[in-house]
Amino acid sequence: MMFRIRLLLFLITVLYSSVAYAQVAGITISGLIKNKTNKMALSYVNVLARTEKDTAFVAGTITNEGGRFSLTGINPGNYQLEFSLSGFRKHRQTFFVGSLSEFLEIPPIELEQEADKETKIEEVVMTGSKKNEISDQLDKKTYSVADNISQNGGSVLQSMQNLPGVTVQDGKVQLRGNDKVTVLIDDKQTALTGFGSQSGLDNIPASAIDKIKIINNPSSKYDANGNAGIINIIMKKNKQDGWNGKVGFTYGTGSYWVRKENLPTIRPQYTITPKINPSVSLNYRRDKVNIFLQADNLYTETLNKNEFVTRTYDNGTIINSQLKRNRNTNYLTTKAGIDWSIDAQNTLTISGLYGSEKIIDRGDQPFFNADFSQRLRLWQFLEDELKTTVMGTASYQHKFKDAGHLLNVGFNYTFHREDEKYFYDNYLPSSTGTDAFKLLSDEQVYDLNIDYVKPLKYGRFETGIKLRNRSIPTDMNFIPGVNSVLDVNAGGGATYKELIPALYGNYIFENEKWEAELGVRLEYVKIQYDVNPDHQTYKSDSYHYTQPFPNLRLAYKLNDHNKISIFYNRKVDRPNEVDIRIFPKYDDAEIIKVGNPQLRPQFTNSVEMGHKYNWDSGYLYSALYHRFANGTITRISSIVPGSTLIFAVFQNAGKSYNSGLETILNQKVSKVYSFNINGNIYRNHIDAFSVENLYPKLNIFSAHQETALSGNVKLNNVFKISKSFDAQLTAVYLAPDIIPQGKIGSRFSIDLGIKKSIQNGKGEIFLNAGDLLNTMAIKKNIQGNGFAYSSDDYYETQVLRLGYSYKF
Repeated sequence: MMFRIRLLLFLITVLYSSVAYAQVAGITISGLIKNKTNKMALSYVNVLARTEKDTAFVAGTITNEGGRFSLTGINPGNYQLEFSLSGFRKHRQTFFVGSLSEFLEIPPIELEQEADKETKIEEVVMTGSKKNEISDQLDKKTYSVADNISQNGGSVLQSMQNLPGVTVQDGKVQLRGNDKVTVLIDDKQTALTGFGSQSGLDNIPASAIDKIKIINNPSSKYDANGNAGIINIIMKKNKQDGWNGKVGFTYGTGSYWVRKENLPTIRPQYTITPKINPSVSLNYRRDKVNIFLQADNLYTETLNKNEFVTRTYDNGTIINSQLKRNRNTNYLTTKAGIDWSIDAQNTLTISGLYGSEKIIDRGDQPFFNADFSQRLRLWQFLEDELKTTVMGTASYQHKFKDAGHLLNVGFNYTFHREDEKYFYDNYLPSSTGTDAFKLLSDEQVYDLNIDYVKPLKYGRFETGIKLRNRSIPTDMNFIPGVNSVLDVNAGGGATYKELIPALYGNYIFENEKWEAELGVRLEYVKIQYDVNPDHQTYKSDSYHYTQPFPNLRLAYKLNDHNKISIFYNRKVDRPNEVDIRIFPKYDDAEIIKVGNPQLRPQFTNSVEMGHKYNWDSGYLYSALYHRFANGTITRISSIVPGSTLIFAVFQNAGKSYNSGLETILNQKVSKVYSFNINGNIYRNHIDAFSVENLYPKLNIFSAHQETALSGNVKLNNVFKISKSFDAQLTAVYLAPDIIPQGKIGSRFSIDLGIKKSIQNGKGEIFLNAGDLLNTMAIKKNIQGNGFAYSSDDYYETQVLRLGYSYKF
């Protein structure tokens, strides 16, 4: 009955969804005008742009003393360029402006002198650029965080879960059902979100973010890591003259009731949990200097986990348990810097970022027999973790005389400390023991980037080099108590070292009918992992490779309303340091996670075919995609003889495939209402494989071939009730899917938000509710060698927030 109610609600909400549009910046056309006779540059030449169809005036300018001109704010289309100067013959030529490059450089124009004519300056009419049209590229999408009303005031992860094409599972972002996503902040990998991985997104406040860019098929300009794509988080930064800024405050609460009764002897779970988010953004610009500051603090109390588990072993033993985790988190991020325009061609930016993430987890996990008549033991723990990030960035930009012709040089240094302490009491029928461990990890990363961009008549050329040097020394100290299950011999030290030099080239071409992007990235990667020589299981290991990573995009415009596109790229997913970290760590009292130094990279080839049909008030985009991965990285869970502990170890599981169809329908119905429907159906396939686990003792794990058809539907709507009052309703349905060694059940939620502009547009107030019906829960079934595992996690998903912000 409950399923039918949810299904009915789901079908009703199909009628409602929101449009998230990507803004395409106006194009700048530049060039050089010469005298045909003596090849000298001509100053004060009138340059006009008119539409080719009806010769309507669009923009105009004159050349400078060096004979150069720039026309800005030009929308994609066909134009007629007109060049005139007294004493010279007027020159006209047609010109196509596409949408792939912000800057276009036309070949030099040579004007022919007229006989017996004097050169004089005539009046020229200047015009501002037109308002940018709204469009959505086939290879990338851009979304404003402020427009996501139903998740305002939360974390970046919560804000992402309502974006088309994005799903969230187990605290990770997925693109098209794949979590191998590289997350960038301001176009750079940082320790805040992980180098080549994703972490911390559930704690970074969304109030610090301006917009989010999703790139399903990234070019060779980006790091080759991350086969599912790239999510680029752009932080706020104002560039208006004088003093300006924004302050905001959000308060919310969650976990309003107990969704499932706790097992006996467990401490109370968090309810009516507070969420507090103050933020401030300041900017001062004068003359050649721009100074900026962004500070946000997100404090939350959360029922982070509330998982009810039944484990059944092959010998008939059944164990029931509940893992409840009350979490307190305080995440402070501060970014400040200065932009110095040295002159018209040269700019220097120096900035620093400080992040502090403090996490306190208090948890309980009782274990009972099959009929709950006997408590076998009780595990209570306290986890105290502090993550500190300090980042310094210096970037220099040189603008050549022709617009869009750039040289960028950037250096970035990151220090990231992970200081984690774990204390837990183990209550057995006959004894009580207290165990503890401490982990300290200091990560240092040096990044150097040099990028060069040259605009062309029909596109641009990009090239650059990147050098990364990264080291992570880690130390683990175990302090066992009575009847401890800790492996005290697994402690000690280990050091991860990474060296990656890379070179890339990328060519973009566009004319009236065709678009093409062709690039290749050549990477050399050297990884060294040094292990304590006394470790009983693992030894030091390393690998290196030199590999090309090509990318191709080819598009053809059938007409003004239809475009087809094909993509190909090759990517790699390198194991993260935590994936190979040798120290065992508790997922819960009887599930031990441990890394694997023998883990190797996963290489993936991807192909995609897309079609976009657009009309005046919307568009329909469809994409067929297929990914093939070799050396699939996954976590394998198994038991060893004589123990009921489950050991989860990362392994390369062989070949896997992911194929699917994604569609996005955007439609503006009226001035009041617009909707968006995003659907994705895909097939996941994992070949049969067999691996050798070394920890805690040698054991062989074999798995049969797994295949599942899954998908998701995301339905949003925006109501513009008045000029200052907006509302948004979002519904998400995730179909059942396969996970390593098992399946995850379907999930469904509805989010609602409203916002109103006040104080003559300077102030804004919003109210939203996440998981309005409190229906989101995670249900899993896992089959391992010697055991079966089923769980229902009723963690906190329903949150109500009220916020206010003021711009000055």
